[in-house]
Amino acid sequence: MADAPPDDRAPAFPVPTMPAPPVSVVGLGQLGGSLAAALAAAGRAVSGWDVDPAARAVAEQHGVFVTRELTGVVVLAVPLPVLGTALDGLRIDPGATVTDVGSVKAPVLAELGATLGDRFVGGHPMCGTERSGPDAVDPELFRGARWALCLEPGTDLRRWLRVAEIALAVGAEVVPVTAVEHDDAVAAISAVPHLLAAALAATAGEAGPLALSLAAGSYRDGTRVIASDPAFVTALVQGNAGPAAAALDRVRAQLDRPVPELVAAGHAVRTETPGRRPVRVPLDRTALLALGHAGGAVTRRLAAFVEGWVPDRA
Repeated sequence: MADAPPDDRAPAFPVPTMPAPPVSVVGLGQLGGSLAAALAAAGRAVSGWDVDPAARAVAEQHGVFVTRELTGVVVLAVPLPVLGTALDGLRIDPGATVTDVGSVKAPVLAELGATLGDRFVGGHPMCGTERSGPDAVDPELFRGARWALCLEPGTDLRRWLRVAEIALAVGAEVVPVTAVEHDDAVAAISAVPHLLAAALAATAGEAGPLALSLAAGSYRDGTRVIASDPAFVTALVQGNAGPAAAALDRVRAQLDRPVPELVAAGHAVRTETPGRRPVRVPLDRTALLALGHAGGAVTRRLAAFVEGWVPDRA
């Protein structure tokens, strides 16, 4: 990956002026509703649908056109168990690109890729809160977030870029990954924290009312995510069961270390603050995945390459 020039240098290639395709969002809860609202606020043509009339009403208040007609880039923002039927009863343009925002990627790729082929690009924005539903819609939800975007051997790079541009348009940074890599990583930093939060809360509950009355910041921070919808957490973990089990085994191994050693190792990881080194990456699958492997992200699309950054620990 080559170092990027300063921001004031003209790009090496002219930036195309092709119009951005419209976006259709299916599922207008926290993630889908926030995405649709953010795109509408940015002036993007965006429509949406949800089976919940309240969610449709909130979306309309944010300038989203509510319709069953889906075109352009179709974003599936529904719970994992119903992803496979999310398009039932809706009319979708046969040339549309389809993506999702689910927290598990390999099973989703196997299911949707079988029917949609290279029209499907798996995605997962790493954001959200313990709240859910249309009352949790926030157009700023994605700003500064990482958005994992799957780049498989059969992925159509043009469609991948269309989805990447949507993520960039709402302030996210795009991390190119494969579905398997995503699931292994997210098991460690999402599935396991949810389970540990559940275990911590349950343990505190068993300790009795005195313990709960004394609970303060560390308990609050450690248990925040388990206030999420239990069905969401269950789907998150069970949908990624293999990687989650392997990650839990690694946690158990860590807990067997001497306490001073474990505390020091965890402290070192949590307090590390590497810098960022700007890079330019060609629009090539291998180069893009290398950016993701290095812990970096895409921040800007130009004509024949993307700009982004990688951690700089020097």
